[in-house]
Amino acid sequence: MPLRSHGRFGYSAIGERPAFGWPGGRRLAVYLAVCVEHFAYGEGLGLSYSPGLAHPNTYNWAWREYGNRVGGWRIADLASQLGIPLTVLLNTSCYEHCPALVHALKGPGGEVVAHGRTNSEHQNGMEESQERMLIDEVTTAIRRQEGQAPQGWMSPGANPSARTEDLLQRAGYRYTLDWPMDDQPVWIRAGDGHLLSIPYPHEVNDVPAIALHHLSAPEFARMAVDNFDEMRQQAQRQPLVYGLTIHTFLVGQPFRLRRFREALMHMLQFDDVWFTTPSQIAAHYARQVPPPSLEPPWPA
Repeated sequence: MPLRSHGRFGYSAIGERPAFGWPGGRRLAVYLAVCVEHFAYGEGLGLSYSPGLAHPNTYNWAWREYGNRVGGWRIADLASQLGIPLTVLLNTSCYEHCPALVHALKGPGGEVVAHGRTNSEHQNGMEESQERMLIDEVTTAIRRQEGQAPQGWMSPGANPSARTEDLLQRAGYRYTLDWPMDDQPVWIRAGDGHLLSIPYPHEVNDVPAIALHHLSAPEFARMAVDNFDEMRQQAQRQPLVYGLTIHTFLVGQPFRLRRFREALMHMLQFDDVWFTTPSQIAAHYARQVPPPSLEPPWPA
């Protein structure tokens, strides 16, 4: 008896894909995602960093708020100094809470990706009408603040519902970061057509690595470098995408930022690497590999 399927894409081995390339003959596309989040005080969801205490609580709220007051600014300065465009995974409540930080992190060449209103709530479990309203509210807020609608979505808590992709496609989104199943973009069935799934890091991500698995600052930096070096070597055979995700309240801590800076400086040594954003990756891929039975949704 077949297992239940999501029905959005079929199996595809990494060595059996259509040929494509990145700009300038580069082999590895790298994007640095920074999660900028705001949480309700005393209610809702969130990751606890105080075992034994009921959650949410003052300690955990303040720990996250450090990222908005201090850590995020340090990361913005670092990216500016190194010339790296940032992918800002944004809770739109930050437009009211810390708008100047959002502007600083996006900087020139950066991108804002919709990341819900707040990580205090998850879409999974919402009624369809509630989730549609959430997506519309988030999209409208980003369009109003940035002058254009977001192209990509990452669900709060990485916890979309079974209908999220359909709602996103119908709302005009072009890609999602919710499916960490590949090292290349993948077309997935959604709504009345397709979305692109852009590779997203489940492991080279400071929340699981540091907050859940308790890696030290040097260990996380070493993980990021080892992943980069191995993927750069593998990318000589076929172009790949390396996403690296950090949170302002984790890597924004001074002792972690110091080691993370060293990791980024290592990655910047190579001229066959494309530091970019998911929307650029999606557009470049879609022009070369159209979705099944559909015309490419991006102009050449």
